[in-house]
Amino acid sequence: MKILVTIVCLLASSAAMAAGSSVGYGMGGFEGFDEKVAEYNRSGELFRIQGHCQSACTKFLGIRNVCVERSAKLLFHASHDRQRNISEHWTAHTLSHYNPRLRDYLVANHYVDTLAFHTISGSDIIDKFGYRECPKKS
Repeated sequence: MKILVTIVCLLASSAAMAAGSSVGYGMGGFEGFDEKVAEYNRSGELFRIQGHCQSACTKFLGIRNVCVERSAKLLFHASHDRQRNISEHWTAHTLSHYNPRLRDYLVANHYVDTLAFHTISGSDIIDKFGYRECPKKS
């Protein structure tokens, strides 16, 4: 019986840890995002974008097995260096994480020409730009 309980606990904890999340990364930043995208693309694990996700956090859209919660809010802007100088190089790098429909929209509407945040809802990311909706948590 003790072995059965141990197995059930291990399976439950593995399932709970299986899906990654943008929680904790929502404010963006300079470090770790490309590595996290690469890690999840290697593993193939599901990665959920949920809640507030601004700036570099939106790079998670480049994860092959990403899903977006309808309630999420994604905030886009031009990429910049640490002195807040807009960088064409880093903006192009960030844009490369998005699908063509979203990338074209952001460029056409000048969302990546300025440091001002432009919000797109999770529902619009799903319905207008073709990203997958996250499965309901059980």
